[in-house]
Amino acid sequence: MLDHLGSLKRTHDCGALRPENDGNRVTLLGWVAKRRDLGALIFIDVRDRYGVTQVLFNPEIAEDVHNKAKTLRSEFVIAVSGIVRKRDPKTVNAKLATGEIEIYADQLHILNTAATPPFPIEDNIENVGEELRLKYRFLDLRRPKLQNNFILRHKIALTVRNYLDQQNFLELETPMLTKSTPEGARDFLVPSRVQKGRFYALPQSPQIFKQLFMVSGFERYVQITRCFRDEDLRADRQPEFTQIDMEMSFVQREDVFAILEGMMTRIFQLVGEDIQGPFPQLSYAEAMNRYGSDKPDTRFGVMIEDFSEAARTCGFKVFSDTVSHNGVVKGLCAPGAAGKSRKDIETLETWLKKDFGISGLAWLKWGDEGFSGPILKFLGEELVSQLFAQAGGKQGDLLLLVAGPNERTCQALGALRLQLGKDLQLIDESKFAILWVVDFPLLELDAEAGRYVALHHPFTSPLDEDLEKLESNPGEVRAKAYDLVLNGFEIGGGSIRIHRRDVQSAMFKALGLSPEEAQEKFGFLLDALSFGAPPHGGIALGLDRITMILSGEKSLREVIAFPKTTSATCMMTESPSEVSVHQLLDLGIQVLRQG
Repeated sequence: MLDHLGSLKRTHDCGALRPENDGNRVTLLGWVAKRRDLGALIFIDVRDRYGVTQVLFNPEIAEDVHNKAKTLRSEFVIAVSGIVRKRDPKTVNAKLATGEIEIYADQLHILNTAATPPFPIEDNIENVGEELRLKYRFLDLRRPKLQNNFILRHKIALTVRNYLDQQNFLELETPMLTKSTPEGARDFLVPSRVQKGRFYALPQSPQIFKQLFMVSGFERYVQITRCFRDEDLRADRQPEFTQIDMEMSFVQREDVFAILEGMMTRIFQLVGEDIQGPFPQLSYAEAMNRYGSDKPDTRFGVMIEDFSEAARTCGFKVFSDTVSHNGVVKGLCAPGAAGKSRKDIETLETWLKKDFGISGLAWLKWGDEGFSGPILKFLGEELVSQLFAQAGGKQGDLLLLVAGPNERTCQALGALRLQLGKDLQLIDESKFAILWVVDFPLLELDAEAGRYVALHHPFTSPLDEDLEKLESNPGEVRAKAYDLVLNGFEIGGGSIRIHRRDVQSAMFKALGLSPEEAQEKFGFLLDALSFGAPPHGGIALGLDRITMILSGEKSLREVIAFPKTTSATCMMTESPSEVSVHQLLDLGIQVLRQG
Protein backbone atom coordinates (compact mmCIF):
# COMPACT_ATOMS: atom_id res chain seq x y z
CA MET A 1 0.00 0.00 0.00
CA LEU A 2 1.46 3.32 -1.08
CA ASP A 3 1.31 6.41 1.11
CA HIS A 4 -0.12 9.81 0.25
CA LEU A 5 1.94 12.97 0.41
CA GLY A 6 -0.87 14.58 2.37
CA SER A 7 0.32 17.59 4.37
CA LEU A 8 3.99 16.52 4.42
CA LYS A 9 6.33 19.38 3.57
CA ARG A 10 10.01 19.21 2.66
CA THR A 11 12.08 21.11 5.23
CA HIS A 12 15.41 20.81 3.40
CA ASP A 13 16.64 19.58 0.05
CA CYS A 14 19.04 16.64 -0.17
CA GLY A 15 22.11 18.83 -0.61
CA ALA A 16 21.48 21.30 2.22
CA LEU A 17 22.24 19.68 5.58
CA ARG A 18 25.53 20.33 7.37
CA PRO A 19 27.02 19.66 10.85
CA GLU A 20 25.40 22.86 12.18
CA ASN A 21 22.02 21.15 11.60
CA ASP A 22 22.89 18.53 14.22
CA GLY A 23 19.81 17.81 16.34
CA ASN A 24 17.33 19.39 13.90
CA ARG A 25 14.20 17.53 12.93
CA VAL A 26 13.93 17.43 9.13
CA THR A 27 11.87 15.97 6.30
CA LEU A 28 13.39 15.08 2.93
CA LEU A 29 11.62 14.06 -0.29
CA GLY A 30 13.35 12.34 -3.17
CA TRP A 31 14.41 9.12 -4.83
CA VAL A 32 16.22 6.13 -3.36
CA ALA A 33 19.68 6.30 -4.90
CA LYS A 34 21.33 3.45 -2.98
CA ARG A 35 20.27 0.91 -0.36
CA ARG A 36 22.63 -0.95 1.95
CA ASP A 37 21.01 -3.53 4.26
CA LEU A 38 23.34 -4.53 7.10
CA GLY A 39 20.63 -6.50 8.87
CA ALA A 40 20.30 -4.54 12.06
CA LEU A 41 20.86 -1.26 10.24
CA ILE A 42 19.66 -0.11 6.85
CA PHE A 43 21.30 2.83 5.06
CA ILE A 44 19.48 4.67 2.28
CA ASP A 45 20.93 7.44 0.08
CA VAL A 46 18.12 9.84 -0.82
CA ARG A 47 18.64 11.92 -3.96
CA ASP A 48 16.98 14.99 -5.44
CA ARG A 49 18.30 17.55 -7.92
CA TYR A 50 20.22 19.35 -5.15
CA GLY A 51 22.27 16.44 -3.84
CA VAL A 52 22.33 13.22 -1.79
CA THR A 53 21.79 12.63 1.93
CA GLN A 54 22.37 9.40 3.86
CA VAL A 55 19.49 8.14 6.02
CA LEU A 56 19.86 5.53 8.78
CA PHE A 57 17.00 3.17 9.72
CA ASN A 58 17.54 1.58 13.14
CA PRO A 59 14.96 -0.79 14.71
CA GLU A 60 15.82 0.66 18.11
CA ILE A 61 14.54 4.06 16.95
CA ALA A 62 11.41 2.86 15.12
CA GLU A 63 11.00 -0.86 14.44
CA ASP A 64 7.98 -0.46 12.13
CA VAL A 65 9.84 2.14 10.05
CA HIS A 66 12.89 -0.14 9.89
CA ASN A 67 10.73 -3.01 8.62
CA LYS A 68 9.17 -0.72 6.03
CA ALA A 69 12.63 0.36 4.87
CA LYS A 70 13.39 -3.28 4.02
CA THR A 71 10.94 -2.97 1.09
CA LEU A 72 12.72 0.01 -0.49
CA ARG A 73 14.37 -0.44 -3.87
CA SER A 74 16.31 1.77 -6.26
CA GLU A 75 14.35 4.80 -7.55
CA PHE A 76 11.39 4.45 -5.16
CA VAL A 77 10.00 7.91 -4.37
CA ILE A 78 9.94 8.52 -0.63
CA ALA A 79 9.44 11.06 2.13
CA VAL A 80 11.57 10.50 5.22
CA SER A 81 11.64 12.35 8.52
CA GLY A 82 14.07 12.17 11.43
CA ILE A 83 16.81 13.82 13.44
CA VAL A 84 20.08 15.08 11.92
CA ARG A 85 23.19 13.61 13.56
CA LYS A 86 26.89 14.25 12.94
CA ARG A 87 28.69 11.24 11.60
CA ASP A 88 31.58 9.59 13.35
CA PRO A 89 34.75 11.16 11.82
CA LYS A 90 35.76 7.69 10.57
CA THR A 91 32.57 7.42 8.47
CA VAL A 92 32.54 10.92 6.95
CA ASN A 93 31.99 10.79 3.15
CA ALA A 94 34.16 13.56 1.71
CA LYS A 95 32.64 13.02 -1.77
CA LEU A 96 29.27 14.37 -0.61
CA ALA A 97 28.49 17.94 0.42
CA THR A 98 26.28 16.35 3.12
CA GLY A 99 28.88 13.74 3.97
CA GLU A 100 29.46 14.92 7.57
CA ILE A 101 25.88 14.16 8.67
CA GLU A 102 23.17 11.54 8.40
CA ILE A 103 19.50 11.37 9.38
CA TYR A 104 18.22 8.99 12.01
CA ALA A 105 14.81 8.17 10.50
CA ASP A 106 11.64 7.71 12.54
CA GLN A 107 9.08 8.18 9.76
CA LEU A 108 8.94 6.82 6.19
CA HIS A 109 6.34 7.37 3.49
CA ILE A 110 6.63 5.41 0.24
CA LEU A 111 5.03 7.71 -2.35
CA ASN A 112 5.70 5.52 -5.38
CA THR A 113 7.49 2.35 -6.40
CA ALA A 114 9.72 1.96 -9.46
CA ALA A 115 10.54 -0.78 -11.93
CA THR A 116 14.18 -1.85 -12.04
CA PRO A 117 15.97 0.81 -14.16
CA PRO A 118 17.60 -0.47 -17.38
CA PHE A 119 20.87 1.14 -16.28
CA PRO A 120 22.25 2.59 -13.03
CA ILE A 121 21.20 6.17 -12.27
CA GLU A 122 24.76 7.35 -11.74
CA ASP A 123 27.40 9.23 -13.69
CA ASN A 124 29.89 6.46 -14.46
CA ILE A 125 27.92 4.46 -17.03
CA GLU A 126 30.34 4.51 -20.00
CA ASN A 127 29.47 0.89 -20.77
CA VAL A 128 25.78 1.77 -21.32
CA GLY A 129 24.92 2.33 -24.99
CA GLU A 130 23.72 5.78 -25.98
CA GLU A 131 20.62 4.41 -27.71
CA LEU A 132 19.48 2.77 -24.46
CA ARG A 133 20.09 6.01 -22.58
CA LEU A 134 18.08 7.97 -25.16
CA LYS A 135 15.23 5.45 -25.11
CA TYR A 136 14.91 6.01 -21.37
CA ARG A 137 15.92 9.65 -21.46
CA PHE A 138 13.62 10.53 -18.56
CA LEU A 139 15.79 8.26 -16.40
CA ASP A 140 19.06 9.40 -17.98
CA LEU A 141 18.15 12.96 -17.02
CA ARG A 142 18.09 11.97 -13.33
CA ARG A 143 21.86 11.51 -13.39
CA PRO A 144 23.66 14.32 -11.50
CA LYS A 145 26.05 15.05 -14.38
CA LEU A 146 23.24 15.70 -16.84
CA GLN A 147 21.24 17.66 -14.31
CA ASN A 148 24.27 19.89 -13.74
CA ASN A 149 24.54 20.43 -17.51
CA PHE A 150 20.97 21.69 -17.63
CA ILE A 151 21.42 23.85 -14.55
CA LEU A 152 24.39 25.46 -16.36
CA ARG A 153 22.31 25.87 -19.51
CA HIS A 154 19.58 27.63 -17.50
CA LYS A 155 22.14 29.94 -15.89
CA ILE A 156 23.64 30.83 -19.28
CA ALA A 157 20.21 31.73 -20.68
CA LEU A 158 19.37 33.76 -17.56
CA THR A 159 22.72 35.58 -17.74
CA VAL A 160 22.12 36.42 -21.39
CA ARG A 161 18.66 37.83 -20.68
CA ASN A 162 19.79 39.88 -17.69
CA TYR A 163 22.87 41.28 -19.43
CA LEU A 164 21.07 42.20 -22.65
CA ASP A 165 18.19 43.75 -20.71
CA GLN A 166 20.79 46.07 -19.16
CA GLN A 167 21.94 46.89 -22.71
CA ASN A 168 18.36 47.93 -23.72
CA PHE A 169 17.56 44.82 -25.77
CA LEU A 170 13.93 43.75 -26.10
CA GLU A 171 13.01 40.05 -26.22
CA LEU A 172 10.66 39.73 -29.20
CA GLU A 173 9.18 36.60 -30.79
CA THR A 174 9.22 35.64 -34.45
CA PRO A 175 7.01 33.09 -36.30
CA MET A 176 7.58 29.35 -36.18
CA LEU A 177 5.53 28.83 -39.37
CA THR A 178 7.07 30.83 -42.16
CA LYS A 179 7.97 30.85 -45.86
CA SER A 180 10.35 28.32 -47.38
CA THR A 181 13.41 30.01 -48.87
CA PRO A 182 15.73 27.08 -49.65
CA GLU A 183 18.98 29.00 -50.11
CA GLY A 184 20.94 27.17 -47.40
CA ALA A 185 20.24 23.91 -45.60
CA ARG A 186 17.05 21.98 -46.31
CA ASP A 187 13.87 23.27 -44.72
CA PHE A 188 11.51 21.22 -42.58
CA LEU A 189 8.19 21.65 -44.38
CA VAL A 190 4.77 21.83 -42.71
CA PRO A 191 1.71 21.22 -44.94
CA SER A 192 -1.23 23.59 -44.74
CA ARG A 193 -4.59 21.90 -44.14
CA VAL A 194 -6.69 24.90 -45.18
CA GLN A 195 -4.62 25.63 -48.30
CA LYS A 196 -3.85 22.18 -49.65
CA GLY A 197 -0.71 21.90 -51.72
CA ARG A 198 0.92 24.80 -49.91
CA PHE A 199 3.53 24.54 -47.20
CA TYR A 200 5.03 26.48 -44.34
CA ALA A 201 8.65 26.00 -43.35
CA LEU A 202 10.04 25.80 -39.84
CA PRO A 203 12.64 28.58 -39.46
CA GLN A 204 16.31 27.83 -40.00
CA SER A 205 16.84 31.22 -38.39
CA PRO A 206 14.71 34.27 -37.58
CA GLN A 207 17.07 36.24 -39.86
CA ILE A 208 14.61 38.19 -42.02
CA PHE A 209 12.15 38.83 -39.20
CA LYS A 210 14.80 40.29 -36.91
CA GLN A 211 15.86 42.59 -39.74
CA LEU A 212 12.23 43.65 -40.09
CA PHE A 213 12.25 44.52 -36.37
CA MET A 214 15.08 46.94 -37.18
CA VAL A 215 13.01 48.49 -39.96
CA SER A 216 10.20 48.78 -37.39
CA GLY A 217 12.42 50.88 -35.11
CA PHE A 218 12.91 48.54 -32.14
CA GLU A 219 16.68 49.04 -32.51
CA ARG A 220 17.80 46.20 -30.20
CA TYR A 221 16.25 42.73 -30.40
CA VAL A 222 17.06 39.42 -28.74
CA GLN A 223 15.36 36.04 -28.75
CA ILE A 224 16.40 32.68 -27.35
CA THR A 225 14.66 30.64 -29.98
CA ARG A 226 14.35 27.18 -31.51
CA CYS A 227 15.56 26.76 -35.09
CA PHE A 228 15.35 23.83 -37.49
CA ARG A 229 17.56 22.47 -40.27
CA ASP A 230 16.98 19.24 -42.16
CA GLU A 231 20.60 18.24 -42.62
CA ASP A 232 22.92 15.36 -41.85
CA LEU A 233 23.76 15.12 -38.16
CA ARG A 234 26.94 14.72 -36.13
CA ALA A 235 28.02 15.14 -32.52
CA ASP A 236 27.85 18.95 -32.66
CA ARG A 237 24.72 19.24 -34.83
CA GLN A 238 21.00 18.54 -34.27
CA PRO A 239 17.92 19.05 -36.50
CA GLU A 240 16.41 21.37 -33.88
CA PHE A 241 18.63 23.65 -31.87
CA THR A 242 18.52 26.83 -29.81
CA GLN A 243 19.97 30.17 -30.86
CA ILE A 244 20.69 33.30 -28.89
CA ASP A 245 19.55 35.57 -31.69
CA MET A 246 20.42 39.27 -31.66
CA GLU A 247 20.12 42.34 -33.89
CA MET A 248 21.07 46.01 -33.42
CA SER A 249 20.47 49.20 -35.39
CA PHE A 250 23.00 51.94 -36.11
CA VAL A 251 26.03 49.77 -35.39
CA GLN A 252 29.37 48.92 -36.94
CA ARG A 253 31.12 45.57 -36.52
CA GLU A 254 33.09 46.73 -33.47
CA ASP A 255 29.88 47.77 -31.68
CA VAL A 256 28.54 44.24 -32.06
CA PHE A 257 31.85 42.85 -30.80
CA ALA A 258 31.78 45.03 -27.68
CA ILE A 259 28.27 43.84 -26.73
CA LEU A 260 29.14 40.19 -27.32
CA GLU A 261 32.44 40.32 -25.48
CA GLY A 262 30.72 41.77 -22.41
CA MET A 263 28.08 39.04 -22.58
CA MET A 264 30.60 36.22 -23.02
CA THR A 265 32.63 37.55 -20.08
CA ARG A 266 29.52 37.18 -17.89
CA ILE A 267 28.81 33.68 -19.24
CA PHE A 268 32.35 32.46 -18.55
CA GLN A 269 32.12 33.69 -14.97
CA LEU A 270 29.50 30.95 -14.45
CA VAL A 271 32.26 28.32 -14.74
CA GLY A 272 34.87 30.33 -12.85
CA GLU A 273 36.71 31.60 -15.92
CA ASP A 274 37.82 35.22 -16.30
CA ILE A 275 37.98 36.23 -19.95
CA GLN A 276 38.15 39.86 -20.97
CA GLY A 277 37.68 41.65 -24.25
CA PRO A 278 38.72 42.68 -26.72
CA PHE A 279 39.01 39.16 -28.12
CA PRO A 280 41.73 38.43 -30.69
CA GLN A 281 40.75 38.85 -34.35
CA LEU A 282 41.93 36.75 -37.28
CA SER A 283 41.08 37.30 -40.92
CA TYR A 284 39.47 34.44 -42.82
CA ALA A 285 42.47 34.31 -45.17
CA GLU A 286 44.94 34.07 -42.30
CA ALA A 287 42.84 31.47 -40.50
CA MET A 288 42.75 29.25 -43.58
CA ASN A 289 46.42 29.72 -44.46
CA ARG A 290 47.79 29.32 -40.94
CA TYR A 291 45.30 26.88 -39.37
CA GLY A 292 43.57 25.28 -42.37
CA SER A 293 40.18 26.13 -40.87
CA ASP A 294 37.80 29.08 -40.53
CA LYS A 295 37.18 27.93 -36.93
CA PRO A 296 40.72 27.42 -35.69
CA ASP A 297 41.52 25.78 -32.38
CA THR A 298 44.19 28.12 -31.00
CA ARG A 299 44.80 26.20 -27.77
CA PHE A 300 48.00 24.82 -29.31
CA GLY A 301 50.59 26.45 -31.50
CA VAL A 302 51.31 24.09 -34.40
CA MET A 303 50.60 26.12 -37.54
CA ILE A 304 50.78 25.61 -41.28
CA GLU A 305 53.89 26.96 -43.03
CA ASP A 306 54.16 27.90 -46.70
CA PHE A 307 57.29 26.37 -48.22
CA SER A 308 56.38 27.21 -51.83
CA GLU A 309 59.26 29.61 -52.48
CA ALA A 310 61.83 27.19 -51.09
CA ALA A 311 60.26 24.37 -53.13
CA ARG A 312 60.11 26.34 -56.40
CA THR A 313 63.65 25.41 -57.45
CA CYS A 314 64.20 22.31 -55.30
CA GLY A 315 65.28 18.98 -56.68
CA PHE A 316 62.01 17.22 -55.85
CA LYS A 317 60.06 17.45 -59.10
CA VAL A 318 56.61 16.92 -57.45
CA PHE A 319 57.16 20.09 -55.40
CA SER A 320 58.72 22.26 -58.09
CA ASP A 321 56.13 21.28 -60.73
CA THR A 322 53.27 22.02 -58.32
CA VAL A 323 54.57 25.53 -57.62
CA SER A 324 55.20 26.22 -61.31
CA HIS A 325 51.54 25.38 -62.00
CA ASN A 326 50.28 27.89 -59.39
CA GLY A 327 49.98 25.34 -56.64
CA VAL A 328 51.56 25.45 -53.20
CA VAL A 329 53.78 23.36 -50.97
CA LYS A 330 52.76 23.69 -47.36
CA GLY A 331 53.33 21.70 -44.22
CA LEU A 332 53.50 21.61 -40.46
CA CYS A 333 55.96 20.49 -37.84
CA ALA A 334 54.75 17.85 -35.37
CA PRO A 335 56.74 18.36 -32.14
CA GLY A 336 58.32 15.25 -30.67
CA ALA A 337 56.84 13.03 -33.39
CA ALA A 338 60.05 11.86 -35.06
CA GLY A 339 59.42 8.48 -33.49
CA LYS A 340 56.30 7.88 -35.57
CA SER A 341 56.74 4.82 -37.80
CA ARG A 342 56.43 4.77 -41.55
CA LYS A 343 53.19 2.81 -41.08
CA ASP A 344 51.78 5.56 -38.81
CA ILE A 345 52.53 8.16 -41.47
CA GLU A 346 51.07 6.00 -44.25
CA THR A 347 47.84 5.69 -42.21
CA LEU A 348 47.62 9.49 -42.05
CA GLU A 349 48.36 9.72 -45.79
CA THR A 350 45.61 7.21 -46.68
CA TRP A 351 43.08 9.19 -44.62
CA LEU A 352 44.03 12.53 -46.19
CA LYS A 353 43.93 11.09 -49.70
CA LYS A 354 40.49 9.63 -49.13
CA ASP A 355 38.88 12.61 -47.37
CA PHE A 356 40.67 15.55 -48.99
CA GLY A 357 41.93 14.27 -52.33
CA ILE A 358 45.61 15.10 -51.81
CA SER A 359 48.15 13.36 -54.02
CA GLY A 360 50.48 12.38 -51.19
CA LEU A 361 51.99 13.18 -47.80
CA ALA A 362 55.75 13.79 -47.81
CA TRP A 363 57.74 13.65 -44.59
CA LEU A 364 61.08 14.42 -43.02
CA LYS A 365 62.40 13.48 -39.58
CA TRP A 366 65.01 15.17 -37.42
CA GLY A 367 66.28 12.32 -35.29
CA ASP A 368 69.28 11.68 -33.07
CA GLU A 369 71.43 10.95 -36.11
CA GLY A 370 70.27 13.92 -38.16
CA PHE A 371 67.70 14.25 -40.93
CA SER A 372 65.96 11.33 -42.65
CA GLY A 373 63.04 10.69 -44.96
CA PRO A 374 62.30 9.49 -48.50
CA ILE A 375 62.62 12.98 -50.06
CA LEU A 376 65.83 13.95 -48.23
CA LYS A 377 68.00 12.89 -51.20
CA PHE A 378 66.07 15.25 -53.51
CA LEU A 379 66.14 18.27 -51.21
CA GLY A 380 69.54 18.03 -49.54
CA GLU A 381 70.36 18.60 -45.89
CA GLU A 382 70.85 22.37 -46.25
CA LEU A 383 67.32 22.94 -47.63
CA VAL A 384 65.78 20.52 -45.13
CA SER A 385 67.48 22.42 -42.32
CA GLN A 386 65.94 25.64 -43.71
CA LEU A 387 62.48 24.04 -43.79
CA PHE A 388 62.71 22.90 -40.18
CA ALA A 389 63.98 26.34 -39.13
CA GLN A 390 61.07 28.07 -40.93
CA ALA A 391 58.60 25.78 -39.12
CA GLY A 392 60.28 26.34 -35.73
CA GLY A 393 61.28 22.68 -35.62
CA LYS A 394 63.92 21.04 -33.47
CA GLN A 395 65.56 17.67 -33.01
CA GLY A 396 62.90 15.02 -32.35
CA ASP A 397 60.30 16.64 -34.61
CA LEU A 398 58.51 15.42 -37.74
CA LEU A 399 57.86 17.67 -40.76
CA LEU A 400 54.81 16.75 -42.88
CA LEU A 401 54.31 18.33 -46.30
CA VAL A 402 51.54 18.45 -48.90
CA ALA A 403 51.66 19.82 -52.45
CA GLY A 404 48.60 20.85 -54.47
CA PRO A 405 45.96 23.57 -54.93
CA ASN A 406 46.04 26.03 -52.02
CA GLU A 407 42.48 25.51 -50.71
CA ARG A 408 42.63 21.70 -50.72
CA THR A 409 46.15 21.69 -49.24
CA CYS A 410 45.16 24.02 -46.39
CA GLN A 411 42.03 22.03 -45.57
CA ALA A 412 43.99 18.76 -45.48
CA LEU A 413 46.72 20.20 -43.28
CA GLY A 414 44.11 21.80 -41.02
CA ALA A 415 42.52 18.40 -40.40
CA LEU A 416 45.98 16.85 -39.92
CA ARG A 417 46.87 19.59 -37.43
CA LEU A 418 43.84 18.78 -35.27
CA GLN A 419 44.51 15.05 -35.43
CA LEU A 420 48.12 15.54 -34.36
CA GLY A 421 46.95 17.86 -31.59
CA LYS A 422 44.88 14.99 -30.19
CA ASP A 423 47.37 12.20 -30.89
CA LEU A 424 50.35 14.07 -29.42
CA GLN A 425 48.30 15.52 -26.54
CA LEU A 426 49.18 19.08 -27.51
CA ILE A 427 45.75 20.50 -26.60
CA ASP A 428 45.25 21.88 -23.12
CA GLU A 429 41.71 20.64 -22.44
CA SER A 430 41.39 22.94 -19.41
CA LYS A 431 41.96 26.04 -21.52
CA PHE A 432 39.42 28.23 -23.33
CA ALA A 433 40.63 30.02 -26.46
CA ILE A 434 38.15 32.48 -27.99
CA LEU A 435 38.57 34.71 -31.05
CA TRP A 436 36.79 36.49 -33.88
CA VAL A 437 37.27 35.39 -37.50
CA VAL A 438 36.54 38.34 -39.81
CA ASP A 439 36.59 39.43 -43.47
CA PHE A 440 35.01 36.31 -44.96
CA PRO A 441 34.41 36.06 -48.69
CA LEU A 442 30.87 37.21 -49.45
CA LEU A 443 30.26 34.45 -52.03
CA GLU A 444 31.65 31.09 -53.00
CA LEU A 445 31.34 29.30 -56.34
CA ASP A 446 29.11 26.23 -56.36
CA ALA A 447 30.79 24.13 -59.06
CA GLU A 448 27.82 21.76 -59.44
CA ALA A 449 25.24 24.51 -59.77
CA GLY A 450 27.56 26.69 -61.83
CA ARG A 451 26.74 29.84 -59.83
CA TYR A 452 27.73 31.75 -56.74
CA VAL A 453 26.11 31.05 -53.37
CA ALA A 454 26.28 33.11 -50.18
CA LEU A 455 28.99 31.90 -47.81
CA HIS A 456 26.89 33.01 -44.83
CA HIS A 457 23.47 34.19 -46.08
CA PRO A 458 22.27 36.51 -48.85
CA PHE A 459 21.54 39.43 -46.50
CA THR A 460 25.19 39.99 -45.51
CA SER A 461 26.63 43.35 -46.52
CA PRO A 462 29.75 43.54 -48.70
CA LEU A 463 32.65 45.61 -47.45
CA ASP A 464 32.12 49.19 -48.64
CA GLU A 465 35.35 49.18 -50.66
CA ASP A 466 34.34 45.93 -52.43
CA LEU A 467 30.77 46.92 -53.30
CA GLU A 468 31.60 47.93 -56.86
CA LYS A 469 33.00 44.43 -57.54
CA LEU A 470 29.65 42.75 -56.78
CA GLU A 471 28.68 42.78 -60.44
CA SER A 472 32.08 42.74 -62.15
CA ASN A 473 34.02 40.27 -59.95
CA PRO A 474 31.75 38.78 -57.25
CA GLY A 475 34.29 36.12 -56.22
CA GLU A 476 36.63 38.77 -54.83
CA VAL A 477 34.05 40.58 -52.70
CA ARG A 478 34.65 40.41 -48.98
CA ALA A 479 31.80 40.46 -46.44
CA LYS A 480 31.07 42.38 -43.28
CA ALA A 481 30.73 38.95 -41.69
CA TYR A 482 32.25 37.55 -38.52
CA ASP A 483 32.26 34.31 -36.56
CA LEU A 484 32.94 33.82 -32.88
CA VAL A 485 35.12 30.73 -32.37
CA LEU A 486 35.77 28.87 -29.11
CA ASN A 487 38.18 25.92 -28.86
CA GLY A 488 37.80 25.11 -32.54
CA PHE A 489 33.99 25.37 -32.62
CA GLU A 490 32.04 28.12 -34.28
CA ILE A 491 29.74 29.24 -31.45
CA GLY A 492 28.27 32.24 -33.26
CA GLY A 493 28.03 33.87 -36.65
CA GLY A 494 26.81 37.25 -37.75
CA SER A 495 27.29 40.23 -39.98
CA ILE A 496 26.41 43.80 -40.73
CA ARG A 497 23.36 43.46 -42.97
CA ILE A 498 22.38 44.99 -46.27
CA HIS A 499 20.02 47.87 -45.47
CA ARG A 500 19.55 49.33 -48.97
CA ARG A 501 17.16 47.89 -51.54
CA ASP A 502 19.51 48.53 -54.48
CA VAL A 503 22.37 46.65 -52.81
CA GLN A 504 20.09 43.76 -51.79
CA SER A 505 18.82 43.52 -55.38
CA ALA A 506 22.42 43.48 -56.66
CA MET A 507 23.19 40.69 -54.18
CA PHE A 508 20.27 38.60 -55.42
CA LYS A 509 21.46 39.18 -59.01
CA ALA A 510 24.98 37.98 -58.10
CA LEU A 511 23.37 34.83 -56.68
CA GLY A 512 21.69 34.15 -60.02
CA LEU A 513 18.17 35.16 -58.98
CA SER A 514 16.12 36.98 -61.58
CA PRO A 515 14.19 40.07 -60.44
CA GLU A 516 11.00 37.98 -60.62
CA GLU A 517 12.48 35.19 -58.45
CA ALA A 518 13.83 37.71 -55.96
CA GLN A 519 10.43 39.36 -55.71
CA GLU A 520 8.65 36.01 -55.30
CA LYS A 521 10.96 34.78 -52.53
CA PHE A 522 11.94 38.00 -50.78
CA GLY A 523 9.54 40.65 -52.01
CA PHE A 524 8.43 41.58 -48.48
CA LEU A 525 12.05 42.21 -47.44
CA LEU A 526 12.78 44.31 -50.52
CA ASP A 527 9.63 46.32 -49.84
CA ALA A 528 10.71 46.85 -46.22
CA LEU A 529 14.13 48.11 -47.30
CA SER A 530 12.34 50.77 -49.35
CA PHE A 531 10.85 52.39 -46.23
CA GLY A 532 13.82 53.79 -44.38
CA ALA A 533 15.71 50.72 -43.12
CA PRO A 534 18.52 51.76 -40.75
CA PRO A 535 22.04 50.35 -40.96
CA HIS A 536 21.96 47.26 -38.75
CA GLY A 537 23.77 44.08 -37.83
CA GLY A 538 23.73 41.21 -35.42
CA ILE A 539 24.74 37.69 -34.57
CA ALA A 540 23.30 34.30 -33.63
CA LEU A 541 25.01 32.19 -30.97
CA GLY A 542 24.47 28.48 -30.42
CA LEU A 543 23.24 28.02 -26.86
CA ASP A 544 23.58 24.23 -27.15
CA ARG A 545 27.17 24.45 -28.38
CA ILE A 546 28.25 27.00 -25.77
CA THR A 547 26.79 24.83 -23.00
CA MET A 548 28.47 21.73 -24.46
CA ILE A 549 31.92 23.34 -24.41
CA LEU A 550 31.61 24.98 -20.98
CA SER A 551 30.34 21.74 -19.41
CA GLY A 552 33.22 19.76 -20.93
CA GLU A 553 30.98 17.50 -23.00
CA LYS A 554 31.85 16.15 -26.46
CA SER A 555 28.31 15.88 -27.84
CA LEU A 556 25.34 18.23 -28.08
CA ARG A 557 23.14 15.34 -26.99
CA GLU A 558 24.49 15.76 -23.46
CA VAL A 559 23.08 19.31 -23.19
CA ILE A 560 19.79 18.97 -25.12
CA ALA A 561 17.02 17.51 -22.99
CA PHE A 562 15.42 15.25 -25.61
CA PRO A 563 17.82 15.03 -28.56
CA LYS A 564 17.75 13.07 -31.80
CA THR A 565 20.22 10.39 -32.88
CA THR A 566 22.48 10.78 -35.91
CA SER A 567 19.63 9.34 -38.01
CA ALA A 568 17.34 12.15 -36.75
CA THR A 569 15.32 9.70 -34.64
CA CYS A 570 13.92 10.18 -31.15
CA MET A 571 14.47 6.80 -29.49
CA MET A 572 12.09 7.62 -26.63
CA THR A 573 9.00 8.65 -28.62
CA GLU A 574 9.93 6.58 -31.70
CA SER A 575 9.57 9.57 -33.99
CA PRO A 576 9.40 10.27 -36.84
CA SER A 577 6.49 7.87 -37.22
CA GLU A 578 3.83 7.04 -39.76
CA VAL A 579 0.48 8.83 -39.52
CA SER A 580 -2.98 7.62 -40.39
CA VAL A 581 -4.42 7.74 -43.90
CA HIS A 582 -7.17 9.99 -42.52
CA GLN A 583 -4.57 12.56 -41.40
CA LEU A 584 -2.90 12.48 -44.81
CA LEU A 585 -6.20 12.89 -46.66
CA ASP A 586 -7.05 15.84 -44.42
CA LEU A 587 -3.85 17.49 -45.62
CA GLY A 588 -4.25 16.47 -49.24
CA ILE A 589 -1.05 14.39 -49.14
CA GLN A 590 -0.29 11.06 -50.74
CA VAL A 591 2.84 9.18 -49.69
CA LEU A 592 4.77 7.51 -52.51
CA ARG A 593 6.76 4.46 -51.42
CA GLN A 594 10.19 4.12 -52.97
CA GLY A 595 11.40 0.74 -54.12
